[in-house]
Amino acid sequence: MLAERLASEVTTETLLDRTSEAVAAVDGLVARASAAVRGRLLSDGRIDPALLEAEQHAVHGLAWLSTYAEALRQLADYAARLSTEGRLTSVESLIVRIGFGEYLAQIFGGIAMNQGEIVRLPDLGVDDNAGSVQSGAVHWFLAQGNTRETRAALAELLDKHDIGSPLGNPGLDETLEAMRTEMHRFAEAEVAPHAHEWHLENDYIPMDVVRNMSELGVFGLTIPEAYGGLELGKEAMCVVSEELSRAYIGVGSLGTRSEIAAELILCGGTEAQKETWLPKIASGEVLPTAVFTEPNTGSDLASLKTRAVRDGDVYKVSGNKTWITHPVRADLMTLLVRTNPDEKGYRGLSMFLAEKPRGTDEDPFPAAGMSGGEIEVLGYRGMKEYEIAFDGFEVAADSLLGGEEGQGFKQLMQTFEAARIQTAARAIGVAQSAFELGLRYARERVQFGKPIFDFPRVSDKLVMMAVEITLARQLTYFSARQKDSGRRCDLEAGMAKLLAARVAWAAADNAVQIHGGNGFALEYPISRVLCDARILNIFEGAGEIQAQVIARRLLDGTN
Repeated sequence: MLAERLASEVTTETLLDRTSEAVAAVDGLVARASAAVRGRLLSDGRIDPALLEAEQHAVHGLAWLSTYAEALRQLADYAARLSTEGRLTSVESLIVRIGFGEYLAQIFGGIAMNQGEIVRLPDLGVDDNAGSVQSGAVHWFLAQGNTRETRAALAELLDKHDIGSPLGNPGLDETLEAMRTEMHRFAEAEVAPHAHEWHLENDYIPMDVVRNMSELGVFGLTIPEAYGGLELGKEAMCVVSEELSRAYIGVGSLGTRSEIAAELILCGGTEAQKETWLPKIASGEVLPTAVFTEPNTGSDLASLKTRAVRDGDVYKVSGNKTWITHPVRADLMTLLVRTNPDEKGYRGLSMFLAEKPRGTDEDPFPAAGMSGGEIEVLGYRGMKEYEIAFDGFEVAADSLLGGEEGQGFKQLMQTFEAARIQTAARAIGVAQSAFELGLRYARERVQFGKPIFDFPRVSDKLVMMAVEITLARQLTYFSARQKDSGRRCDLEAGMAKLLAARVAWAAADNAVQIHGGNGFALEYPISRVLCDARILNIFEGAGEIQAQVIARRLLDGTN
């Protein structure tokens, strides 16, 4: 067998040594690129905002280079952990070998920030040859990592793989693996058989499914036991989000709103607000929605205009919000508004825990001072998107989060790490779905007398999906562990989200290609997955914004 022969050529110890050496070499390259890019941006010893904007290609390219470096580091650590536990098989060894070979080749040849924007080392002020960082390990991976032979070997193993689970050991402990198995069974039984119908009909996810998710503890995963939750970590959140999103991103995303609301209340709420809302969110009795974005603002939250004016025991809210997910069936809005019009920018913003009655399609917002209309979308259905207009909508004064005005943006910032980690996990689930649909179709579709999986251009696509999903998964789970340990992880969370979103889109696009013309037909689920994958590089921080945030952290020297 080809995989066994290749494995015998390189011992595990040698492979791990080479991954460590290659990671160190790339770290040196990142350091050189960081210094070169930063040098272009300085004016009087400080980073000049105008230069930062003018040099966006290089600045964002540095973010991508650093993301690749961290992804390779986590892939190497993953292999070392499995080896220590005696669980590193030829599958994982090949994934590591191909992953290092491919990402190193891209680092030295050009990283695709998207299909039309490639960043190369000269763009970052680094010698094109970069000879000083191309160690023996780097040279070996470039020559022996991602080759026709290694891809064919992994394809042999892939052809025997049972659809429905990750290819290779995901590296979870027994508790998390048991949780993954339970969520997988639920998703396979109650979500996957119906997801495409819900998508095509633009139907809400049935409340029976929502109630069953509540019983499984999905909405209270990370909420402390004292408030009725399971008090699990963000890594558990990743496992659950990935498995549910693999079946249908809408179901995987139902927990996002609860996660954001709970994080806001835990970090910034009063004790009374915690005792009131957290148990209800954890049980699923209350479904929250996040009401932040406004027309023409997008990621520019400092420009928010929706006003809340104090009038006795209430605030009266007026203004417009857009791209609000699942607001009709929500009971609670985490509502970001401007309470101080004289305070420009972020300082005038406040967050409210605004109650509202549940609505229906016929009467979406049965509340005085609140109206709205649905935004029809390509994918990411099951919850529905809305524009909302507030005109004197009343919010109780004691629903001001934390009881203090002007803290809204600071409170929201505290949720970004967890939100981006979970979005990365959702992206991995979508990518896994695309991989499984593509693999199943490649095995079943016969052309020229044999399954199309037997053609290298088809199996190669599936091999690279499996490799990149593993890279994104390990980076995402690492960022979750960082969060669970109490460390600052906005850099790692941003990298995970940036990479996983691109991996999901690439996997969906390639799976459509494997389907050929049938991939363009609405009746095939891969058409839904393609639409669902596209949003991942936009929400929770568009790819460009994400790269900007990552680069600023790197260039400011605060990582």
